[in-house]
Amino acid sequence: MNETAAPKKLREKAYARFTDRLLSRELKPGQFVSQRELVELTGMPLGAIREIVPRLEVEGLIRTVPQRGMQVAHIDVALIREAFQYRLFMEREAVMEFAASAPDAVVADLIRQHRDILDEVLAIGETKENEARAQALDWGMHDLIIDALGNGIISKAYRVNSIKMRLIAQERYRIDGRVAPVMREHLAVLEAIAARDPQKAAAAITFHIGMARELALNI
Repeated sequence: MNETAAPKKLREKAYARFTDRLLSRELKPGQFVSQRELVELTGMPLGAIREIVPRLEVEGLIRTVPQRGMQVAHIDVALIREAFQYRLFMEREAVMEFAASAPDAVVADLIRQHRDILDEVLAIGETKENEARAQALDWGMHDLIIDALGNGIISKAYRVNSIKMRLIAQERYRIDGRVAPVMREHLAVLEAIAARDPQKAAAAITFHIGMARELALNI
């Protein structure tokens, strides 16, 4: 390992641990935290924490408040609107590309997974297990559509926005109690993709994202 690889690896590990703690709710939106507290929370050295702070600030995951320290991203109306607008712009174009190029087997497997969960929920109701499966499938499908573009710049930027989206979901709305409608919305997108209809896929994903946005803004 060269002299620059080790510090870079440490920074990436510190960043990953910060985001893990954020998504596991060990760090909460709006919480004030010091660098020393982040050291204790992540188990990473102070030097690595100091080096990721500028990146976290640029990405909007923390902000420095004079005389108070660092504040974890606060969920407010402006953040919700901006995060959803970014998501819509990215995914609407990406799903059109996906409709034209996604392998048939990949689309068929996604449809099968969604129908399996929907059938289960309709038969026995929601459970913690099928809610968790549905949430993982939800996030996974959106990530797949973006990553299929093969554009690393877009994928990395989308991942940052996804962290904000997941924070918004934790604070404002959850898939709990909504598994069936979410699976149906996804199936509308997937069936348009299977039919190789980019415009219909774009309309379906616009509706799906719009429904989530309204829930986030109205709660």
